[in-house]
Amino acid sequence: MFKLLTGNEAVVQGAYEAGIAYASAYPGTPSTEILENIAQYKQEIIAEWAPNEKVALESAIGASLAGARSMAAMKMVGVNVAADPLFSFAYSGVNGGFMLISADDPGLHSSQNEQDNRYYAKFAKIAMVEPSNSQDAKDMVRAAMEISEKYDTPVLFRMTTRVCHSKSIVEMGERQAVDKKIYTKNLQKYDLVPAVSRKLHVALEDKLKKLEIFSNETDLNYIEWNDKKIGIIAAGIAYQYAQEVFGEKASYLKLGFTYPLPMDKIRAFANEVENLYVIEELEPFMEEQIKAAGIPCIGKEKIPNIDELTPDIIAKVLLNEKRPLIDYDNTIVANRPPTLCAGCPHRGFFYELAKLKNVMITGDIGCYGLGGAEPLNAKDCCICMGASISMGHGAQKVYNKFNENKRAIATIGDSTFFHTGINSLMHVVYNRSNTITCILDNRITGMTGHQENPGSGFTLQGMPTKIIDIAEVVKALGIDHIRTVNPLKLKEVKDAFTWAMELDEPSVIITRWPCILKKLSDQDKTEFGNYIGTCKVKETVCIGCKACIRTGCPALRFNKETKKVKIDEKQCVGCEVCLQVCPVKAIERVGE
Repeated sequence: MFKLLTGNEAVVQGAYEAGIAYASAYPGTPSTEILENIAQYKQEIIAEWAPNEKVALESAIGASLAGARSMAAMKMVGVNVAADPLFSFAYSGVNGGFMLISADDPGLHSSQNEQDNRYYAKFAKIAMVEPSNSQDAKDMVRAAMEISEKYDTPVLFRMTTRVCHSKSIVEMGERQAVDKKIYTKNLQKYDLVPAVSRKLHVALEDKLKKLEIFSNETDLNYIEWNDKKIGIIAAGIAYQYAQEVFGEKASYLKLGFTYPLPMDKIRAFANEVENLYVIEELEPFMEEQIKAAGIPCIGKEKIPNIDELTPDIIAKVLLNEKRPLIDYDNTIVANRPPTLCAGCPHRGFFYELAKLKNVMITGDIGCYGLGGAEPLNAKDCCICMGASISMGHGAQKVYNKFNENKRAIATIGDSTFFHTGINSLMHVVYNRSNTITCILDNRITGMTGHQENPGSGFTLQGMPTKIIDIAEVVKALGIDHIRTVNPLKLKEVKDAFTWAMELDEPSVIITRWPCILKKLSDQDKTEFGNYIGTCKVKETVCIGCKACIRTGCPALRFNKETKKVKIDEKQCVGCEVCLQVCPVKAIERVGE
């Protein structure tokens, strides 16, 4: 049987067929759908959302040591969070087969950098495979499990946005019956104290030599002979792009097992072709190693390492061909940057936050990152998940030291607070800061598509669970000044800011209102009620001052001819932020 699957869906099918028994992740585009889809196999696979990537990896490591085939999935920046256990796990090795999926994001479609995580395989000294389409993605899961168990190594399973989200035909198979391996206490393998790790490092280097021999023998790396004037070495989606541009006008060494590289096979291939290109996305990971081995090749001299690679780019830089595009008048195309949804609970909060003077607003990763865009303009910086509280603390300490009349206000979401914000807030309390921390609780993990988190009341596989109360956690960390507000009630928000600004101790403001797109639980319905409605502009009263437009709500329209505002009733949900802002009360709520 064949199915049309995305790369992420194919990984799930591969995990099912390969007998994987445990999977954990923190949601992050482009990897999110892997755990969402694996959750359906409730009888075969334990699937869990973890509060962060480090916890996900460590949990999967525990499952592997206990004897089960296991995996952890995350986007590429998540591997930074999980790097601590990864490097040490390379020393101990596995019991049950193990793979770490790194979903890289060339082109920054939903990320804050373009890091190429293939270097993690080399840095951590572990095996790596790279699928180039959905069939590869499925097949290589089983290969990864076999490599992991045979060579006693974690396997980095490197994907990119195009492989994760593109669809191709996949041949389906049956689940492989895999017995759980016996766990035997072995301090000389799993107890990574210095005396043990010194010996394990020696063994690790020997594993890498054996893995390089394997890389030259495995059919994951194969040659396609065509015209030998041009030879191309490629892996992942770059192989598909090269095929699209060159077709049978070039020969290919297609690499699926990419660390350690099959240098003997690469050298033999290079000796057979006139011109050797290394096409890869993004960094010269393979190229550097190939040139270091004394094999001449052309790579990043021509192929950029910035932004997502495409067939058009390859055709232009290697063949000097400009591919035809559909011609259009780009002067009439409107610039449509992302914006907070109509009815988003963050809008009222940021509208009031933007009014504050002498503040530095540290942002975080989530929908609320859009609070920095015009017209709200209520953010100064954003670095990584959980950093807002820590950055706010550091900034506030400096302002205080130099007697500068300025306050740091950190904004962080509920899922991000559970991810790494808790430790940062502990740091604030311990080091006697007076920062203002705002935890924006929209009752779900919003930006990545409504995944459950420790505060939502449900597990990934739909089991009801204990809700971690943010206010209680904050109190337990030592915060004495806590206020919870409805972010759509502007006076409540304004009063909370006034209250916090007057304090000389750390404070926390929690905004609590569900994401407008959230499927409400029974508890949500009890707490928040039926709040959906519509607002309407009384045109005879509207003076065209645009005060409501400055909330940034996409449901609002200003007619330049009539100089009046109109509300798109198909988008409006009756949050009433615009109603509260209007100076002449020209907006009213209609319907319930």
